[in-house]
Amino acid sequence: MPPFDVVRKSFLVVVSGPSGAGKSTVVDRMLERSSRLVASVSVTTRPPRGDERDGVDYFFVSREEFERRRESGAFLEWAEVHGNLYGTPGAFVARMLDEGMNVVLEIDVQGGMLVRDSHPEAVLIFLMPPGFEALRERLRGRATDDAEVIGRRLENARREISYYGRYDYIVVNDEIDRCVDDCLAIVRAEALRRERASI
Repeated sequence: MPPFDVVRKSFLVVVSGPSGAGKSTVVDRMLERSSRLVASVSVTTRPPRGDERDGVDYFFVSREEFERRRESGAFLEWAEVHGNLYGTPGAFVARMLDEGMNVVLEIDVQGGMLVRDSHPEAVLIFLMPPGFEALRERLRGRATDDAEVIGRRLENARREISYYGRYDYIVVNDEIDRCVDDCLAIVRAEALRRERASI
């Protein structure tokens, strides 16, 4: 008797959390460990930080170019965060899903809620920092922002954390390896859901 050929539908994985929660590090390690995950590269109007590369970390564009793309419907979701615009290119996401990849979107809570509305099958993970003091120290340790920006980010963090109840999963990033393990376990379990399979 031939084996069952189970076809699994790919899906979006949203990872959100306040600045300093460790989203980029967690997502990078998830990608290193899973061949079925691919990251969506966001478009942003903010300038590059450190050794960030255009087309790899973000697509860096002017506000005018961003607004032109937004008006043409090029973004799956977009939001203004800390005075800068961020958007997820819809065509790339659709292509990756069609190719059977699960697409990770590292986006803020505004974007997360837009994805929830447009793609209710998406899996939303909220990364929680261990506490506000740890968050403050992480932001200071970056050495990329002045005290005023750090203060604004902490203020925004309180607002962002209030959205945790609208996410499917909450993972506390107090130990990076365990946090990555937990996030990958969520993705593996979600991939096995009955409604994502056809035989």
